[in-house]
Parts: sequence; C-alpha cells; structure tokens
Amino acid sequence: MSQPELPPLLREQLARYDQTQQNLQAVLAQRQQVEMELGETEKALEELGKAGDSEAVYKFAGNILVRVKKDDVMKELNEKKELANTRKMVLSKQESRFRESLKDLQTKIDDAVKPKVSQAQPPGDA
Repeated sequence: MSQPELPPLLREQLARYDQTQQNLQAVLAQRQQVEMELGETEKALEELGKAGDSEAVYKFAGNILVRVKKDDVMKELNEKKELANTRKMVLSKQESRFRESLKDLQTKIDDAVKPKVSQAQPPGDA
C-alpha cells in the first residue's frame, strides 16, 4: 500500500521542524564549547590568584611562551570570562527560542495529522 502524499503545508512544517532541530543541535554544541572555555578560563584565573605577585607568569604566543605581567593576564582572562558568559547567555536564549519553536511546530504537525487519522477510522466503527 502506498502512502498518501503529504499536503504542502504539512511538508513545509516538517521541513521547518527538521531545520529547527538542526539549529538547536548547533546551538547546544556552541554552548557546550563556550562552557568548556569558560571553565578553562575560570581555572586559569584561580591558579593565577594563587600565584604570588613576584612569580613569573607566561603565556602562549603562537608556538612560544612569553613572560607577561600577572595583572595583564588577569585582566585579559576576566575580559574573556565576561565575553564567554555573555555568549553563554545569548546561546541559552537561542536554545529556549528553538525549543519553543519546536514545541509549536510539533503541535501544528500533530493537529494537521489528527484529522487524517480520524477520517481514516471514524469513531464508533470497530
């Protein structure tokens, strides 16, 4: 038995649902990456906080280590942390919007499919 062709509106909604799911997965991956970077930055700040002011601090510059001032690195890492927190917040909002959009699309798809099911098997027929 061949399946009946889906109405254009339902096909469009299914395509939008798939695209939204892909977008959500991309946002989740980005957020995970940002959270990892944030954790690394916080760990680096913690270790720098333990270091004395007279201790040498080095930073990668390409393939070499360069001696830098502790305060400069602390400032740079705090800026990086602030930026990561902002990115995390933006990605979380995007995630919420995509999840809400998926929920709405799921409801529309379910509503579009329900009448077809009820037409195929009228109530009371057994």
